[in-house]
Amino acid sequence: MIHLFLNGLGASSGAGLTYLFNVLPHLASNPAVHTTLAVQSQLRGQFERIPNVRLLRADIPQSTAARFWFEQNRLPELIRDSGADVLISAGNFALRKSPVPQILLSGNSLYTSADFDRDLRQRREFGMLLDNRIKSVFARKSVHWADRTVAPTPAFADELKRWTGNEVLAIYHGFDHELFFRDHSPLADDVQRKLLDIDDSVKLLFVSHYNYYRNFETLFRALPLITESLKPRKVRLFLTCKLQEGANPGAYKIGHASDLIHRLGIRDEVVELGAIPYRSLHHLYRACDIYVTPAYTETFAHPLVEAMASGLPIVASDLPVHREVAAEAACYFPRFSAEALADNVVRLAANMQLKTNLAEAGRQRSAHFSWKTHVEQLLDLAFSIQQSPRSKAATNAA
Repeated sequence: MIHLFLNGLGASSGAGLTYLFNVLPHLASNPAVHTTLAVQSQLRGQFERIPNVRLLRADIPQSTAARFWFEQNRLPELIRDSGADVLISAGNFALRKSPVPQILLSGNSLYTSADFDRDLRQRREFGMLLDNRIKSVFARKSVHWADRTVAPTPAFADELKRWTGNEVLAIYHGFDHELFFRDHSPLADDVQRKLLDIDDSVKLLFVSHYNYYRNFETLFRALPLITESLKPRKVRLFLTCKLQEGANPGAYKIGHASDLIHRLGIRDEVVELGAIPYRSLHHLYRACDIYVTPAYTETFAHPLVEAMASGLPIVASDLPVHREVAAEAACYFPRFSAEALADNVVRLAANMQLKTNLAEAGRQRSAHFSWKTHVEQLLDLAFSIQQSPRSKAATNAA
């Protein structure tokens, strides 16, 4: 029997919530595991009535600094009071003095990315640059504070090891095929109309909210080259975001991207669908022809797995993480080369056999990712450090 304290205070949207939604049911289904989950108060309703999971509500300010202060100063007492055996810190930051053995889940490559730093300087985003530098200091220290650190891919584990000098374990994030394809209700009418707007068009898809590190601008620069090469066929790039201020998580400014679309004359080719409910995403993937991702840094890239499972061939930036996740299911290009991106899309659009081969390779590759397997490996690690000398000493002291 083991009692886990899962610190989910850093999960407010996006990947953090997705992780909790997928992991908690597997933890709850194991009779040898009891979990205490710390989440922000406004999220309590999303995790109620999960068996074997006790919710610990925390009213904390939204800023990272305030959350970090709360975690370092208040969380140790809450962990002791809960009677937990092992702490899992799921938000990239660890407790400096955890009262129990601690597993850190580290999954933010912005703290290690020289490309992101350079991008922020070029955009003159000096406030964001300073904020990222400060966070990176604590993220690096966190790897030293934790008993074990886990990354979502071996490629990112190697990156963390080079950055910190510490050993880092890789446990792949998962994918739930049954859950992803369960919903059969159609896409919203306005989305369907946009997808069917032009017959015989080449439909490209990129699933992401707007941010800098997903490198939208390189994709936009490639679009006129793709359009010219594929004439007379039309090309449409479908985005699951809106290029409007305040319409995306974070403080990313969309002005440069919007201006670039205008200068390149690709307003008609770029179709902003906005956020698509997760339950409906598989319909969107299957309505498109090619999945494209130009990101210049990643730690796992869940949409790659979703695209592969949906039978969509992929054109991806040549990152170690992308090659590790997609393997033979993608064509790769240098991450800032619009020309190479365009060449790959044009080649794929014109070669049905290549598309078929990549799609089949993707379906097979997607089967390698499982949340059940992820949780099993995480629990193996938790049980092992529960038996560590530090854990036994803490138990005797109590």
